Amino acid sequence: MQPAPPAKLALDDGTIFSGHAFGDLTPHSVDGEVCFNTSLSGYQEILTDPSYAGQIITMTYPLIGNYGVNDMDTESARVHAAGFIVRELSNRHSNFRATDPLGAWLSKKKITGISGIDTRALTRKLRVQGAMNGVLSTEELSDEELVERARQAQGLVGRNLAGQVSRRKVTRWDDDLGQWLPIQGQVEPPSKKFQVVAIDCGAKLNILRNLVDSGCDVTVVPFDTSPEQILEYQPDGLFVSNGPGDPGPVQPTIDHLRQLHGKLPIFGICLGLQLLGLSLEAKRFKLKFGHRGGNQPVQNLFTNKVEITSQNHGFGIDPDSLKVAGGEPTHQNLNDQTLEGFRHPDHAIFAVQYHPEASPGPHDARYLFDCFIEMMRTGLSPTGEQMDQAQRYRNHITPCQPQESTS
Repeated sequence: MQPAPPAKLALDDGTIFSGHAFGDLTPHSVDGEVCFNTSLSGYQEILTDPSYAGQIITMTYPLIGNYGVNDMDTESARVHAAGFIVRELSNRHSNFRATDPLGAWLSKKKITGISGIDTRALTRKLRVQGAMNGVLSTEELSDEELVERARQAQGLVGRNLAGQVSRRKVTRWDDDLGQWLPIQGQVEPPSKKFQVVAIDCGAKLNILRNLVDSGCDVTVVPFDTSPEQILEYQPDGLFVSNGPGDPGPVQPTIDHLRQLHGKLPIFGICLGLQLLGLSLEAKRFKLKFGHRGGNQPVQNLFTNKVEITSQNHGFGIDPDSLKVAGGEPTHQNLNDQTLEGFRHPDHAIFAVQYHPEASPGPHDARYLFDCFIEMMRTGLSPTGEQMDQAQRYRNHITPCQPQESTS
């Protein structure tokens, strides 16, 4: 085996990490905000999540690539991350679904990774000092040149990245969860199909699958679709998706959502929560190092129940300004007490900051899709009692039974 060529990661504070390149080995440099994800698995879903546009991802789990990649477990049509950082890249993979090793797959996708650096030290630096811009390079550049490039990097603030990853054309989405159905089983579909328009700000595919699985006919539209165009579909509800970066510059979506308040039920996830908050005139802020991983504890403020959730965001909505704007907090992060969900008592508006579809992650929050169905049924945002009932129902679905062997 040929030795891996050298690579460097430079941060805007002057720190340099030296390691080995994998994936795309052509000499080049990429910049982005360096972040970390604490998930133990799901690196393929993370890399293809449009929410990571403009970011260089650090995996805190020390061994990555041991189960390879396959043709199915992607959350979009391409890799959106700018680069990938791991402690150790597995040279061998073992999984019956695997079609490629991670390194070869990233090479096909023209994405460069770096291995062999101390990801614990990097993660600690980001936690203590906050998010930083960085440059990942396989070029023969001096440390000083790389640090200067990191300091000149755009970062996330002030960029409309959602507009860059959104679909350009209207799409009908028909796929349900299929082989991605959790072991808890499938919910009983409602007797009536609900017509849903989904605003694509960087939607993960598993969110769309969950909407279909919950009883929705889904039409996916670009991020800047006008209120008039949305209402032409005569939808029962509107969904606002996840997406990358700073919500502030996504002004077309914010303006359009403001015009749709009170006209139809609206449910938002992740960036969707932030955009809905801004449409109510609440204020946004940048988190110190973001929430990214599959083990974030969130408390429902109505029921006091705790969910372990999958998250990926670097911005939040200020809860005090949200209350002034008429919103009512429903969920709170137990690590840092930031806002994780809200409803509007007068309009059918409900949103959460985390990912009920997971991919990867736990399925504690799948009940939120049922809350959206109930919103469309009643025209009201969900109460604590309704959320509790939906969660109890999801927890008591009969698990899928293993198939008998035919051998």
